[in-house]
Amino acid sequence: MLNERQKKILLAVTQSHIDLNIPIGSLLLIKRYPLNLSSATIRNAMASLEQMGYITQPHTSAGRVPTEKGYKFYVNSLLEDHPLSISDSMSYELSLRLKSTENDSNGVIKKAAKTLSLLSHNLAIAIPPKIEDMVLKHVKFIKYDKRKALSMLISDEGIVKNTFVELDKSYTQQELDKAAHYINSNFAGKQIKDVKEILSYQLIKDQEAYDRIVTSVLYLFNDYIIMDDDILSLNSFSGTSYLPDLVDSQQVKDILRAIEDKQFMLKLLNQLSGSKGIKVVVGLESIIPAMSKMSMVAATYNDDKRSGGAIGIIGPTCMNYKKLIPIVDHTAKALTRILSEN
Repeated sequence: MLNERQKKILLAVTQSHIDLNIPIGSLLLIKRYPLNLSSATIRNAMASLEQMGYITQPHTSAGRVPTEKGYKFYVNSLLEDHPLSISDSMSYELSLRLKSTENDSNGVIKKAAKTLSLLSHNLAIAIPPKIEDMVLKHVKFIKYDKRKALSMLISDEGIVKNTFVELDKSYTQQELDKAAHYINSNFAGKQIKDVKEILSYQLIKDQEAYDRIVTSVLYLFNDYIIMDDDILSLNSFSGTSYLPDLVDSQQVKDILRAIEDKQFMLKLLNQLSGSKGIKVVVGLESIIPAMSKMSMVAATYNDDKRSGGAIGIIGPTCMNYKKLIPIVDHTAKALTRILSEN
């Protein structure tokens, strides 16, 4: 547990390092903040903070810089104690850029990521809603070749998922249309996860009640939405030119390779699972070692169909959290509003 003096000094060291990007000493803190403490008292407190792992001294004669533990304390303090907001001009610019987007959800989400990258000068990430959380509007099967069909799933949110499915035998287009009609007639307007549950139950319980053709294609459709292996097809990274200077060329290669990797995206999803509103992850080395000096600020968004995704930024651990957290939060709320209106 930190006492009040240690908390004030830790927050001052962290904010000063973010502002100046240099090791912070006691004399500099006295100049920047009205701590009403002597230089010796501040040095003693900093020594205690270093022993507890909140700050570290990069060189013997240098000041201190926050550790990952120190940044986590700083971020938690911001989120808990200081309501963050953006300026009226920034709010207007964000709203103006997002209002100019097209009406389909895919375009809105991608534009929001690009806007966030531009305004934050960091990598931006947009994670679309999971397929299972979406509301089914329409499904269609298009015969591709002898034993393969293109399955097109359209959600009420306007998101389209196309996947080729392997058939157990050759079906005519008329037979595929019959199966699609059954699905659309019985399940349109339901969440995909509910469709999956109902289909699984009915196919086990009432196999004999269905037409053979419908049953076969329903099995395929059920497997297709259970696998859900393309949920990340709308991931949008923007701003690769904004990678921080603190990473070397090999780290840049590793990071760029990671953002193309579906497993990387799944790990990010796991970091955000169950969270609502703003989520800050300090240090991403658990996802990829090259990101040990990087952090993620993300916020969830949704629409009036209850489908939700996440949008955020990835940048250096020493990023300006005071400025960037409210920008991400405002973007997510604007995205929620636009998607709900659309």
